[in-house]
Amino acid sequence: MNQPIGIAPALQPEEVQERHTLSVLVDNEPGVLARVIGLFSGRGYNIDSLTVSETEHERGLSRITIVTTGTPMVIEQIKNQLARLVPVHRVADLTADSRDAIERELALVKVRGRGEERLEALRLAQAFNARTIDATLESFVFEVTGATADIERFVKLMASVGLVEVSRTGIAAITRGGETT
Repeated sequence: MNQPIGIAPALQPEEVQERHTLSVLVDNEPGVLARVIGLFSGRGYNIDSLTVSETEHERGLSRITIVTTGTPMVIEQIKNQLARLVPVHRVADLTADSRDAIERELALVKVRGRGEERLEALRLAQAFNARTIDATLESFVFEVTGATADIERFVKLMASVGLVEVSRTGIAAITRGGETT
């Protein structure tokens, strides 16, 4: 099919990818995490961050916090498919919630250096309110918590003074206010 000269073909608007934080309340039993993750891998959905922990010991419940990216339609599919899994009690989209969610991440950052680089690492750690967890004559291990963007900035700055290794927890999130998610 030939296009008339001077007329561009119609462009389809690309669907906007959105980052969403999902809080999934599940039974704390073997295999539940594998089923949730299997849902993502089986459909080709990506997980940017994953955090899991028992949150209600008496009721035997755990919270899985998943950060994922997709079009609005894909995010809706993920939420619906998660809600249909048998051990899932509740799925909350903390990003779409009308109240703001608080998101935090923890990172352990190992830095090696001597002399001026060592002093600069300590100054940067102080600026980011990072705690010194371990110190030797040649290295430090810092603990830093905050928003993901702040963790990224801290790691990037430490790269210039002798970054050796980083271990991150993934995002923990909760909604503001007195109501449960």
